[in-house]
Amino acid sequence: MLRGGAIYILTNKTNTTLYVGVTSDLKRRILEHKTNFNPGSFTARYKLHKLVYYEGFPLIGEAIAREKKIKAGSRKKKEELINKINPEWKDLYDVVKEW
Repeated sequence: MLRGGAIYILTNKTNTTLYVGVTSDLKRRILEHKTNFNPGSFTARYKLHKLVYYEGFPLIGEAIAREKKIKAGSRKKKEELINKINPEWKDLYDVVKEW
């Protein structure tokens, strides 16, 4: 059975820290970040609760490859990705949670 995936970028209220992640269940994973499901994690320590970017893929392997490419890029490249689909850096979780 094939399983899809997604990559996502989280930030904090002031958009100063970025986190790139990959998951097979975007809705569940973002909720875990927002509720500090893993209290000792990087995202919990830096209060990275705002979803500002995501991409879906039909295969998890494609999502993992994309995550690696984004992580290897500069902050400027990440900001350009975000600005293309979310120039106001709004929290996109409201869109995702309705899936």
